[in-house]
Amino acid sequence: MFGLGFQELLIIFIIILLLFGAKKLPELARGLGKGINEFKRAQQGLEEEIKSAVSDKPTDKELAEKISKMSDEEKAKLAELLSKK
Repeated sequence: MFGLGFQELLIIFIIILLLFGAKKLPELARGLGKGINEFKRAQQGLEEEIKSAVSDKPTDKELAEKISKMSDEEKAKLAELLSKK
């Protein structure tokens, strides 16, 4: 775990115990657990949003079909917009 051995983890735990006291440790652990759970939920939500955005992207064939159905005026406006970029 993060390259820490048992002795290092024990020393860190003892320091935390001395700083916060035995009564505060369960409260700190509970808050840490809630924070980790919230982070995981946010990460999953972001992953789902990215996947849906990627899957909603139209293919080249679909775009070509839409462009072929446009009027000449609409095609000219599209060409003008694309040339500005």
